[in-house]
Amino acid sequence: MKEKIRIFLDSDLLEKYLLGDTTMEESLRVERYIAMHPEVRDSYNELQENLESYAKLHALKAPEGLKDRILWKIRQEKRKGNSFYKYAVAASIVAVLFAGSSYFFYNQNKNLQEKNTIVNNKIKSLEMDMKVQLEDLRNQYIVLNNPNTKKLRVSGNKKAKELKAVAYINPVKKLSYINVSHLPQLPKDQCFQMWAEVNGELVNLGVIKKFENKEQLLALPYSDKAIGYITIEPKGGNETPTVKNIVANINY
Repeated sequence: MKEKIRIFLDSDLLEKYLLGDTTMEESLRVERYIAMHPEVRDSYNELQENLESYAKLHALKAPEGLKDRILWKIRQEKRKGNSFYKYAVAASIVAVLFAGSSYFFYNQNKNLQEKNTIVNNKIKSLEMDMKVQLEDLRNQYIVLNNPNTKKLRVSGNKKAKELKAVAYINPVKKLSYINVSHLPQLPKDQCFQMWAEVNGELVNLGVIKKFENKEQLLALPYSDKAIGYITIEPKGGNETPTVKNIVANINY
């Protein structure tokens, strides 16, 4: 479990949120964590169930014999006059209707709140995606226009002679990108996949697809002594690179 999630769960924000004691900022933070982290969502659902069980356990029961005493009182008053009995019946009906309508509106309000939370979470998720995309575009602009950026031309070996790519490395801003401008045709059951070896750890950068925009850049993890690979793998990609199928090396 990530440290920030553990710290969040150790706080009392979830309990305060359930009881309606959080500020607007705290509520937004809780809803974001519930939407983004399954561990937090599970804890929230468990707290809800515990709260409902506690409420049922400590609910006050009506005194024994109360119903019989009320019915006896109604019969007594009925003997005195039908008017009171009618009023009592009417009042009972109104009470039942009021209880039913209250329950209906409570459910409606709860459903609206749940839908509102879902919509807000989707909006926040889209906002976060937009921020990530804007940050990536900003970094691409820096790499392409900064005089400290180094260009490394990458060509495929005998297995992929037509493969052409350019790696852009900026040691000052510590940013790396690659533009794969041309990919050879492969059988339908194979694909090209990119890897990076950074500080002794192998990073899977995913399957390389043919893009309509040939100027598109793919981010590479930056390191002073990083090595990139392009391999041929089974369709859908592989968990580890097939060394014998390395078609290009990128030393940056």
